Amino acid sequence: MTDQPSRLNPANALTVLRIVLVPVFAWMLLSHPDDLGWRLGSTVVFGLAIATDALDGRIARRYNLITDFGKLWDSIADKALTGMAFIGLSIVGELPWWITVLVLAREWGITWMRLAMLKYGVMAANAGGKLKTVLQSVALLLFLPGLPLMPGWLQWIAWVVMAAAVLLTLVTAVPYIREALVLRHTGRTAQEKP
Repeated sequence: MTDQPSRLNPANALTVLRIVLVPVFAWMLLSHPDDLGWRLGSTVVFGLAIATDALDGRIARRYNLITDFGKLWDSIADKALTGMAFIGLSIVGELPWWITVLVLAREWGITWMRLAMLKYGVMAANAGGKLKTVLQSVALLLFLPGLPLMPGWLQWIAWVVMAAAVLLTLVTAVPYIREALVLRHTGRTAQEKP
């Protein structure tokens, strides 16, 4: 097994920061859902937190700080942040619960599967998963300032982007399932050899 850099590095620190910002964002969104100032503040916190996703990956690749911790927890941090945004928007009545349930079932299902596959190897986020996170983030950034407060044309754009994000969320589950099956098969085959 090759040596990895220390888990204590700037890229992983940004991942941990994203996780820490989840309850801050949740409190800001849910404590004053009808106040435009608070909604804009929660949108800014979400935007800053999700921006750390691009930054931590860039730092990890540029300075060779890629770790198994980062591969796994980066994805969990994304799902915690976007999941809280979906749940929060459903709680305040601006996003139907069926959308949130559908997205979270896929997200948590894939996360559980990736955790279950750890005995065979780490499944890093793929290009489709990264694109899905970007599209979800854009959709959420459009919804977070308060959909009812927006002009009609912007609401329409927000719903189109959200529909595309939900569709991409479902479609991108397939490659992860395929990768898990291959990883499990390869791992079991390796274990069976003396």
